[in-house]
Amino acid sequence: MKFVVREKIFGIGDDYWIEDENGRRAFFVDGKVLRLRDTLELQDADGAVVAVIHKKLLSIRDAMTVERDGQVLVTVKKKRLALLREVYRAELASGGELEIRGDLIDKEYDIEYDGDRLARISRRWFSLRDAYAIDVERDDADAAMLIAIAVCVDRLVEREHGEE
Repeated sequence: MKFVVREKIFGIGDDYWIEDENGRRAFFVDGKVLRLRDTLELQDADGAVVAVIHKKLLSIRDAMTVERDGQVLVTVKKKRLALLREVYRAELASGGELEIRGDLIDKEYDIEYDGDRLARISRRWFSLRDAYAIDVERDDADAAMLIAIAVCVDRLVEREHGEE
């Protein structure tokens, strides 16, 4: 299933909708202001919180965590020894690891688990540069978690490249 993210000019709160491929609102990203650390809530269309995204406070390298029901689900950070291109990794609380590789700045990248692509993030399907798609390719994949990981990657790349 494809989800569409329409980028916005960052403002107070950083709130925006993510629609499904049929144009229906699927998720809402609610940026929390006046917090000690960068915090976002990923809510379903009915307003139920499906994930909370935080910037890690004490980390040598920038990192963000995705929590569900108060438990850390995944930690996203840049991979240390990635030659030639940027590679991020998402360390699952269960011990596994997802790899995020491709052109992160222009939003043409994949989220993979053991070489199996779970999601493709791409602007290619749009003529305007203010939108991109998150194509969750596997029916058994956790779409909310993959969307939260893409949100983390966006924030980390923006911070690293001074776009915020």
